Amino acid sequence: MKPFAHGHATHADWRVALARAAQQVDSARGNERNGVPTLGWLYFSDHYAGEAEALYAEVRRRWPGVAWVGAGGIGVSASGVEHFDEPGLALMLAALPRSEFRVFSGAQPLGGFAAHTAQVHADPATPDLAELIDELSARTASGYLFGGLASGRGRAPQIADGVHDGGVSGVAFSERITLVSRVTQGCQPVGPVRTITGAERNVIATLDDRPALACLLDDLGIDVATPARALPAVRQTLAGLSAAHTDLLARAGQFGTDTLVRHLIGIDPQRGAIAIGDAVRRGMRLAFCQRDIEAARRDLVRICAEVREELEPDELALRAAQPAARGGSAEPSPAAPGPRIAGAIYVSCSGRGGPHFGAPSAELAIVRRALGDVPLVGFFAAGEIARNHLYGYTGVLTAFAAD
Repeated sequence: MKPFAHGHATHADWRVALARAAQQVDSARGNERNGVPTLGWLYFSDHYAGEAEALYAEVRRRWPGVAWVGAGGIGVSASGVEHFDEPGLALMLAALPRSEFRVFSGAQPLGGFAAHTAQVHADPATPDLAELIDELSARTASGYLFGGLASGRGRAPQIADGVHDGGVSGVAFSERITLVSRVTQGCQPVGPVRTITGAERNVIATLDDRPALACLLDDLGIDVATPARALPAVRQTLAGLSAAHTDLLARAGQFGTDTLVRHLIGIDPQRGAIAIGDAVRRGMRLAFCQRDIEAARRDLVRICAEVREELEPDELALRAAQPAARGGSAEPSPAAPGPRIAGAIYVSCSGRGGPHFGAPSAELAIVRRALGDVPLVGFFAAGEIARNHLYGYTGVLTAFAAD
């Protein structure tokens, strides 16, 4: 069988959708000469959330012995396709050594497994979630997590060898499982990088020793004497944050991967303060920002290129270098092939889904063109997880290398 195989479908009845997706998976798998599937990913839209237990039971029946992880979302995705805000599911099977991964949840702890990296799903209502993510990151050798928060208009279940509501779950991988993960930002700064000089909990009083609200209006080009213009613009504005002494921008006009984007949730004209959707501390760096489709497209292409460069080295460049190394006197011998992308997972913010990129499935079409036609599944999350951070308005792409 191929190392990874995926399928997806949309239908009002989850049974029909699963049957169609399963047919795609089984067709891609072919026979089992190259291995039996051991790990599966199952993502389903919130239209099926109420029947998650029955859906999980059916995938177990179809593929006995497979360990399953996954989550519900506002939408799900596969290679080049989104099923956003409609009934749908996506699943992927992989033949990985059972000794090299471990599914975990509140009911099934990691125990003594030597985790190098981990994929994490979580309920957005989980108390102290940021601290839990940081703690879980510290339990992996690399410190790298990837994944996202289950999303839905009601129930938001997770799959981890069972159906779970609340808490954190996922699958940990040993160092023998080679993967590459990147974060793509979806917002662009609209003003300079500033330093938080006065703050309490989630209220920012001053930036660069000036009233925070005055800085916000300056960056938006709004005259404080025309407050009627302020509210619509403020509603479209967010705050990009990073730790003190950390570069907020990766390059001019583009956030770095450590930047966390948070909502503005209030303004206080009397105090000249603003409130954002996260706790802040003095010394942190901040830049006001807005969602920008073109910037998001460029950054998405960039991370796909970085993943391909790491897992699929340019063989033509290697071959071209060989004659020069030998004085150009002989035909180059074929370069040894590097790792290849066996399969991928893409978790995108629910605020990026649907027509945000210009048309239905446009975001996943960008990924497919840039990454190639590889098996890929994912979902649209209520928050994205990468390293030890909880992001918003981002995408997290993770690719597994073939043996």
